[in-house]
Amino acid sequence: MAARAPTSPARGVGWLVDWRLTFGGEDLGWDGALATVVEEPGSQVFVMLYDVPEWDEKLLDEWEGTALGVFVKIRVRVQTLEGEVGAWLYVVDGYEGGLPSAHYLGIIADAAEEAGAPDDYVANLRTRPCRNVNP
Repeated sequence: MAARAPTSPARGVGWLVDWRLTFGGEDLGWDGALATVVEEPGSQVFVMLYDVPEWDEKLLDEWEGTALGVFVKIRVRVQTLEGEVGAWLYVVDGYEGGLPSAHYLGIIADAAEEAGAPDDYVANLRTRPCRNVNP
C-alpha cells in the first residue's frame, strides 16, 4: 500500500462481516486468481483500513485497473473496535474461482499477520490451496 498510495496512512483494522475471502479472475492473465470478497452470511474477512486522499484514490483506481474493468470499487461497512465505519473496497469484476499463486497468497498472509490478524485466521490463509508458480 505504501508504494501504491504513498500519502495514505493506516487507520486501523476491522472485520468485513458477512463476507468471505475468495479468489477470481484467473483468466485475466496473472499467475493465478486474484483476491476478492463475496457476500456470505456468517463469514468474515480481516481488513486493514486507510485514510486515502483523493489524489491517492486516483492512483489506486489506476493500479487496480478500474478503467479496464479488472476491479470495481464498492462501498462496504467494516466492524472495528470503535464501531462500524464505511469504507471503499475493490472487488474482482469476474467470476469466483481459480487458485492464487503461492507467492501471492504468501503476500496476503504476511500482510494479515503484520496487521495483527488472529493466528488462526493467518494459519487458514497459509494453508489455502494455491498454484505453485514462480513469482
